[in-house]
Amino acid sequence: MAKRKRRRGGTAVLAPPSEPQVRPGLVGLGRPVPRSIPKPPYIPGGEPGPARAPLVRSAEEIALMRRAGTAAAEVLLIAGESVAPGVTTDEIDAVVHDATVARGAYPSPLGYRGFPKSTCTSVNEVICHGIPDSRPLADGDIVNVDVTVYLDGVHGDTNCTFLVGDVDQHSEHLVRETRQALYAGIAAVRQGAVLNEVGRAIEQHADANSLGVVREFIGHGIGTEFHGVIQVPHYYESRANLELLSGMSFTIEPMLNLGTADLYLWDDDWTAVTLDGRRSAQFEHTLIVTEAGSEVMTLTDSGACAADRYL
Repeated sequence: MAKRKRRRGGTAVLAPPSEPQVRPGLVGLGRPVPRSIPKPPYIPGGEPGPARAPLVRSAEEIALMRRAGTAAAEVLLIAGESVAPGVTTDEIDAVVHDATVARGAYPSPLGYRGFPKSTCTSVNEVICHGIPDSRPLADGDIVNVDVTVYLDGVHGDTNCTFLVGDVDQHSEHLVRETRQALYAGIAAVRQGAVLNEVGRAIEQHADANSLGVVREFIGHGIGTEFHGVIQVPHYYESRANLELLSGMSFTIEPMLNLGTADLYLWDDDWTAVTLDGRRSAQFEHTLIVTEAGSEVMTLTDSGACAADRYL
């Protein structure tokens, strides 16, 4: 789940496009979590409060984040197996929810600032934070599934955009190059680097492939807090001049569009949609800065992830 950035000198565009392509369906009730599963501190009220965790994780926290990241990667792989024409996004939510609680984890989005479901499902021109509902996926759609689990007091956060049936060449190009943009950003991470090098690498890849970079939503610090202090723009931002230190943890989750980067929000105040109605894709990993570069935390024990299996 991306963190919304407070931009100086402007905000997200709120005027809708003339012909929105995705319509909201019916949203069911949130699914129950067994009482035996520990809840994050923002449950039941939903408000996390200001981020206070230190920028650098302890060795114990890093070990716990590996376990949470592995669980998140496993859940996302299972979710990917359910993606097919005719499947509703609410059915995908059920798969994510059940796989999460089966691992003794809490689905972090559920109840966070009032979010009603256990995962985010963003279809076609929905950029991020789509709420699972009764709309069935159609042949040729693309859908991002965003999974975050809370396990042993820390969060693991990852997402992948999946192809639904036979997808047109433009959409396939968008999805593949958004995945490559994520890896370009990860390759820029190392101890002593400046945070804005991540955004520069992503933006350069997007520009080379004629894709728009969403600016309103960014990567974020993560660990004991769902959204920590660190903010990770997916474009070059001179003010993002934090020096990266070994043990820092954050997500990188670029959102790239086939058209303009401008967006608007649905009335639910969650679902962000491209202003021009063209498609958007996103990929995400949680990582830890190391002396040699970075460690991606959201992989299975065998090193697998949905981004590499389903494309």
